[in-house]
Amino acid sequence: MNPITLDGYLDTAPEPGAHPAAAHFDLIRLLDHLDTTEPDFCAQVFACTTETPAATELVLHRAQLGDLLRISGAVTEPGSPGTPPHLHIHAIDILDTAPLITLGATVLERYGTNVLVFDADRDEVPVFTTTGRWVGEAATPGTIGHLIHAFENTNPP
Repeated sequence: MNPITLDGYLDTAPEPGAHPAAAHFDLIRLLDHLDTTEPDFCAQVFACTTETPAATELVLHRAQLGDLLRISGAVTEPGSPGTPPHLHIHAIDILDTAPLITLGATVLERYGTNVLVFDADRDEVPVFTTTGRWVGEAATPGTIGHLIHAFENTNPP
């Protein structure tokens, strides 16, 4: 097992583990380098488990989907192809909370460092960065990734 500290977004609802101080969840980490030929491979998923009481309490009771977390622990490489690496977490901090807000038929959803605006009355999806910068409008939900990828390639941080 190799020690690691990384930042990533809470990708699945945390579930209690076998005993009171345990929990497991998935964390998604956006990669620094985006491969322009493979737009779907801009993130890496980690299967996470913690048995540390403070980390378990934080992830089960204070964190919510989409929150940006900093986790520290040990990584174990996957045993078989297609399964995510496993992280045994010792410490978790919430770096930023997800702005998941429902306004009638409109939903704001966080996607990495972007906010998507879904409205039941329209197919188009407006996209902003979490700092409020306009990214553009995806013609359909299926084109969101391409819009974000094009924006990030023409507007470096």
